Amino acid sequence: MTPLDNPAQPLFQRGHPPAMQPRLPWVAGLMSLALPGWGQLYNGQANRAIWCFLAFSLLLLPGTALLGLAVPPSLMLAALLLGLVAALGLWIFCAADAYRAAQRAPAQRLEPWQTSGLYTLVFICCALLVLPALTLAMRAHLVQPFAIPSASMAPSLLPGDWVFADMHYNCPSCKAVQRGDVAIFTYPNDRTLYYVKRVVALPGDRVQILNHQLVVNGLGLAKPDSEPGQAGEVPALEAWGDKTWQVQGQQALQDSALAQTVPPGHVFLLGDNRAASTDSRQFGAVPLADVVGRVRQIWFSRGDGSVRWQRIGDRVN
Repeated sequence: MTPLDNPAQPLFQRGHPPAMQPRLPWVAGLMSLALPGWGQLYNGQANRAIWCFLAFSLLLLPGTALLGLAVPPSLMLAALLLGLVAALGLWIFCAADAYRAAQRAPAQRLEPWQTSGLYTLVFICCALLVLPALTLAMRAHLVQPFAIPSASMAPSLLPGDWVFADMHYNCPSCKAVQRGDVAIFTYPNDRTLYYVKRVVALPGDRVQILNHQLVVNGLGLAKPDSEPGQAGEVPALEAWGDKTWQVQGQQALQDSALAQTVPPGHVFLLGDNRAASTDSRQFGAVPLADVVGRVRQIWFSRGDGSVRWQRIGDRVN
């Protein structure tokens, strides 16, 4: 039997080595622009392709989010922008690297795996499965942007504000929920919605309203040098520990409307705009398990037809 009679024998062992194929630099560069590492795969640099993709995907998503959470809230926007710039720089580097590699070796013997089908499969898996999964994980467990649609948290948050929320919050290994936190939680009456309010009482706390002021465990939250404000007036101040925040619409707090102890495993939340907020006064205390994030910083704000530049970058107290 001659070698040609044995179909199981590889072609290159039957006297027909793989043909030299050119690697087009512009194709390699465009492929890595579409997906970092994809152009390296086209060039036959499988190991380099894997590292390019891993470096980009981990830096762009979880790396940038972790950097934003590691710095003080006032620096979060700058840290996220820095991470984004670094990721874009790596993206451009990968494209340039693939282009130069194809220039240096314009023709090569293709490996058996270097086929259009494999290139397509890798793109589908990485661009349509891995990156979206990383994005969802980052938004669920690290950082997520939210738009503020109403004035219920004015003056701290205004309609048209876009905020970053720390989603690495209220879990066994995270910082515990504290009084004064501006929290993101699942709305009890429609679990497809998220609400944002301020945590004013923790499990076991006694919440009351006396003289239009909020009282927790017998302590009034209004600062001694502030007067309860009415809707439209200069906001009053409330404080707990080292946290201070502004509130308005205090006259909406009716003395007889609230006197209760927060159940175990729940928190009591109020909007800072007491006259325009649907909160725990209406739907009751919220399970701690439904508190999913804490607002840290305003990253964009637009209202009355213009950008509110003075609010961009503001830390949310």
